Amino acid sequence: MVGSGRAYRTCHYQYSTCVYYFRRCYRSVLLASFPPHLKLKVYLHVADQEKDPLFWNTWAQSTLKNALTLQKLNQNTAKNLILFLGDGMGIPTVTAARILKGQLSRQSGEETQLEMDNFPFVALSKTYNTNAQVADSAGTATAFLCGVKANEGTVGVSAAAVRSQCNTTQGNEVTSILRWAKEAGKSVGIVTTTRVNHATPSAAYAHCVDREWYSDGEMPAEAVQAGCKDIARQLFENIPNIDVIMGGGRKYMFPKNQSDVEYPGEKKHFGTRIDRRNLVEEWNNRMKNKNAHYVWNKKELLSLNPNSVDYLLGLFEPGDLPYDLERNNETDPSLTEMVEVAIKILKKNPSGFYLLVEGGRIDHGHHDGKAKQALHEAVEMDRAIGHAGLMTSIYDTMTVVTADHSHMFNFGGYTPRGNTIFGLAPMLSDVDQKPFTAILYGNGPGFKVVNGLRENISTLGYEENNYKAQSSVPLNMETHGGEDVAVFAKGPMAHLLHGVHEQNYIPHVMAYAACIGQNRDHCMSSSGASSLSAALPSLTALLKLIHLLC
Repeated sequence: MVGSGRAYRTCHYQYSTCVYYFRRCYRSVLLASFPPHLKLKVYLHVADQEKDPLFWNTWAQSTLKNALTLQKLNQNTAKNLILFLGDGMGIPTVTAARILKGQLSRQSGEETQLEMDNFPFVALSKTYNTNAQVADSAGTATAFLCGVKANEGTVGVSAAAVRSQCNTTQGNEVTSILRWAKEAGKSVGIVTTTRVNHATPSAAYAHCVDREWYSDGEMPAEAVQAGCKDIARQLFENIPNIDVIMGGGRKYMFPKNQSDVEYPGEKKHFGTRIDRRNLVEEWNNRMKNKNAHYVWNKKELLSLNPNSVDYLLGLFEPGDLPYDLERNNETDPSLTEMVEVAIKILKKNPSGFYLLVEGGRIDHGHHDGKAKQALHEAVEMDRAIGHAGLMTSIYDTMTVVTADHSHMFNFGGYTPRGNTIFGLAPMLSDVDQKPFTAILYGNGPGFKVVNGLRENISTLGYEENNYKAQSSVPLNMETHGGEDVAVFAKGPMAHLLHGVHEQNYIPHVMAYAACIGQNRDHCMSSSGASSLSAALPSLTALLKLIHLLC
């Protein structure tokens, strides 16, 4: 093995040694926490430069100099607003995604920078719902989109509304920052990897006491009779002419039992609407003279010329979009590709735009205990964040990245530097003498007992895409976590996102930065002052010229 350019690992838990070989250098470490009857010696790679204190001091000083530049705050008015929402992207997920991103580029991973890591301002958001210590995605979406905390399971309504009780809807509706932006003359868009009528996007336009009322086919008959509207219908009726809508959820737009265009023989993908309405056809008819396009696959999407498109409806799956690891590159657009098209269309508006982007399947991966799926979703969202940054400017675009809640996901076990994020911890349990992966869940479907003992995972494909990481409590579906989540911000007024805040503070800051919604007075006064300030030099020069001529 010596002399090869590759890193080798020989690790057999039935023997007493585990040897890592790396080409550049070695460091021998005795792991005291390893079971005492085994003598484990690990050779860890340490980059030559990292051995030199000058490397760390220089890096820190450079970071300090960059931090000092932030003392000059960006107090411009935000022409554009972008909110990236990683559904279920708690801080452990952010850290693990950072390591994965680096390892995908053949780096150790820990030192890698996510795009969001480079945002200059970071805060913490308290995610609880008004009736829940550990939140769900509906109540949290109402908070970070409508500026009002709400009950779990409800979207676009205040805490006075009760889940599933139709008669508590009217009078308790709250509006979102997407509506505020639209009313201010901006273009608006929604891009998600889930259904477009799922919890997060629906809070941008709907007022519904039950997040699962995707179409009237999922509603109780009494709720329909009482006049409550399903979420898919509200997508097209509540806020006229949302400029860009992209994601999944196609089946909720079509009459019950109508076959799907992509999966015509699969009944689970048939239309669900009992009212027999074809919402896509209605949208096409209403928008036919407005440079509007409906697309349902990647080829149709990427064949569009954004310069000639003013309105776009893209529904790429009957339900949620596939995980990025399972995506058909020929038919399914990536989140990055959807974001690129969205921004190209929205930025044509001289008044600017508001764009909500959801990496929604991070959450689904965690619920299934499939950490590899979840983390690859997070890396793809980070890629989209970077691409959006290249298409916009920090001088007139405020970008915020956050999560709605966390998950019962974590990783540990004294793993050595560069350990694959999906790999084993470098020790056996000192209780059952079995290996375990660094990634574990507090609860979920990964719990398994064999002959009364914890399953031995050494014979399993624990680095496979759909491997379900072990959990301490058996559940069919892993749960959300209750800790605070991070908020990353850059652009105009990003410094207002600092410290620890209630989650509903986020849209108020974004609205303040863009002078929309409740926050317009300061902009009128400051814009007047700045206009006068900018005009003074020209006015002075003109007066001097008049004096000379006279």
